[in-house]
Amino acid sequence: MRIAHIAPLYESVPPRLYGGTERIVAYLADAQVDLGHDVTVFASGDSATRARLVPSRECAIRLDPEPLKSDVAAHLAMLHEVRRRASEFDVLHFHVDLLHFPMFEDIAERTLTTLHGRLDLADLTETYRRWPRYPLVSISDQQRLPLRFAKWIGTVHHGLPKDLLAPVPSPSDGYLAFLGRISPEKRPDRAIAIARDAGVPLRVAAKVDVADRVYYHDRIEPMLDGSGVTFIGEIGEADKRGFLGNARALLFPIDWPEPFGLVMIEAMACGTPVIAWNRGSVREVIDHGVTGFIVESHEQAVEAVKRLPELDRAEIRRVFERRFSASVMAQRYLDLYRRLAGASSPPERNLARIA
Repeated sequence: MRIAHIAPLYESVPPRLYGGTERIVAYLADAQVDLGHDVTVFASGDSATRARLVPSRECAIRLDPEPLKSDVAAHLAMLHEVRRRASEFDVLHFHVDLLHFPMFEDIAERTLTTLHGRLDLADLTETYRRWPRYPLVSISDQQRLPLRFAKWIGTVHHGLPKDLLAPVPSPSDGYLAFLGRISPEKRPDRAIAIARDAGVPLRVAAKVDVADRVYYHDRIEPMLDGSGVTFIGEIGEADKRGFLGNARALLFPIDWPEPFGLVMIEAMACGTPVIAWNRGSVREVIDHGVTGFIVESHEQAVEAVKRLPELDRAEIRRVFERRFSASVMAQRYLDLYRRLAGASSPPERNLARIA
C-alpha cells in the first residue's frame, strides 16, 4: 500500500531523547517498509527513517535554538502539503491528534487517526462530536473510555523493533529504575518512597520539563538527599538497555489514566519486570505475576519488590516479542488500512491498491 504517516513536529522521528509519539511513528513506518509497503513520513527534517521523508521544517521544534517560533504555523504548513499530495496515497495516517480535522473532512474515510494522548480533557467531547466521520484508533482500550461514542475502529498497542533493546546477559540487579518524565502524574515521589521502604537503591532517568521544574525543586529534590536515589537526568535510546536491563525492576507508579506507557514495554524488551499502579492501560500491558506486578498501594508495591525473584526474565522477553514487537504493531495497522480500503473502494480497485 501507499501509506503516509503525518507526525508531530515537536520531536524528530525518532526523538533524540525523550518522546513517545514520534518514536512510535518511526518504528511503525520502518516496520511497514520492511513488510514491502511504500511509506512516506511527513516530519521534521532532522528525522531518520527508512521510509521516504518529507521534511516539514528544518529541525524538531523542541531542539530548535530559535527562541521565537510558532508550532501552530509549522503544523498548518505541513498539513497543507499533505492535503496537496493526498491523491498520492491510499491511506493518510495522522498522529497529530485532531489538528487535521477541518482540512480533510471530505476524504475522512481515507484517513486513520491514532490518538496518542489522554482524552478526558475539557472541550474534546464536543469537538469529536463535531467531526464524527474520522476513523480513530486507540492505543489502549482504556484510553477511549471518555469518548465512547467516537468512530473507533480498533485498538493497536505500541511496539518496538525486536533488535532495539535486549536483555543484559548478566544483569547487576542492584537497583530499581524510574524512567520517563518528572511530573506529578508520573509520581516519582512514590517511586522514591517504595525503593526506600524496600531497602533497594533507586536510579531515576527522567526529563524535567519547564512546566514541571517547580514540582521537581519543591517536591522531588528534597527527597533525594541521603535517600539512596541517584538522579541521572534525561537519557537517549543508546543508554536504555544498560539502564533498564541492569535494573531489578522498573517502577511505574502512575497516578493518571496513562494511554499506554511505552516505558513498560521498553523494560519488557530488556527482560526487566515492571511494578505498576493499576491505572490507565496497565492491565492491558502487564501480565500480573508474569511480566511484573500490578499494585494498588504503597504496601503492595514494597511487597512486589520482594517477590521479583519469582519472575522469569527470559519469559518477560518472550512475551514482549509475541505481543509488543514493531512488526506485530505494523501488521495490525495494515489490517485496519485494508478494512478502510474495503469500505471505501470497489472490490476490483481494492485488490489493485493492496500490495
